[in-house]
Amino acid sequence: MVPGRRRGLAVVTPGWGDLDRGLFSISVAAELAGLHPQTLRIYEREGLLDPVRSAGGTRRYSRNDISRLQEICALTADGMNLAGIRRILELQEETRQLRAELAALRKRAAANGKPGRDPSSAQHRPG
Repeated sequence: MVPGRRRGLAVVTPGWGDLDRGLFSISVAAELAGLHPQTLRIYEREGLLDPVRSAGGTRRYSRNDISRLQEICALTADGMNLAGIRRILELQEETRQLRAELAALRKRAAANGKPGRDPSSAQHRPG
């Protein structure tokens, strides 16, 4: 045991819980994703990834960036090209934003006493 340190639960630094905080250098991020650092630079140039920069201009990758890299790897393994991956990621982000907007609208409607419609109970009507 280290002198002056108590036994018990490990202390996690506050920044670790923030999934968007840039914690990893390019070499660590590349290793975590199983890629070469140059591949991360290519993905950034192609608009698939946007790591934060430190005050000195160094790329810092977040836990969300690492997850995104893993998703990109899975899509490339399935034969998708970078343009297709970019479009998939854009559509996923648009879907995420629309779901958040819908949830906010439902919450506002519920606060006004108007129940929101449950999309799972909606029947599809052919057009």
